[in-house]
Amino acid sequence: MGEIIALSVGKPKSFLWKGKNESSGIGKGKVSIAELTKNGFVGDGVANLEHHGGPERAVCVYSFEHYKQWEKEFNVKLSLPALGENLCVSGMLEKDVYIGDVYSLGNAVVQVTQGRVPCSTISKFNDIDVFLKRIVETNYTGYFFKVLQEGTVQADGKLELIERTQDKVSILYANQIFLHDKKNKAGLKDLLEVNELAYVWRQKIEKLLVKNI
Repeated sequence: MGEIIALSVGKPKSFLWKGKNESSGIGKGKVSIAELTKNGFVGDGVANLEHHGGPERAVCVYSFEHYKQWEKEFNVKLSLPALGENLCVSGMLEKDVYIGDVYSLGNAVVQVTQGRVPCSTISKFNDIDVFLKRIVETNYTGYFFKVLQEGTVQADGKLELIERTQDKVSILYANQIFLHDKKNKAGLKDLLEVNELAYVWRQKIEKLLVKNI
């Protein structure tokens, strides 16, 4: 069971980063309650529809436990949600969460689809140049849910595991293969064997396998 530490939503805003205006949905605000639809939380949004959002990336999740490491490593105090996550949760680390896992979330039901592929916006938003690099190196990326059943989510709620469809490909393992070990044919095939894997990851992995033949 996971515990919600912060529930956050927000529409894209314009930020001035190093003299350049950029639009991003990373600057979310904490709320006490939110309606969850197949396309994400009501009141939430993304700026780059090619790399963010969509039904298979409806909810972005990040582990609260990682915040302590980042604060110590960068000697800063981070305000939730520093990584633009909808749900900051405890008890659900990447090593313990598996692609295909089904959770109850309030009266909604969600399923894990892929690890998050972080971008430079995280570094820019927090003014920490090496943040993105360290997230990728550690595989502490967070992950995404798709919504199987729409419902209402409260900030003081919990996530309860309803079903585990497989116990081989955790988010941590998937990240290691997808981000660092793209020539590992056995690992890539492990990911493809997970029926619940997000379509965008499946496409990329299939291309990698063809390239590696």
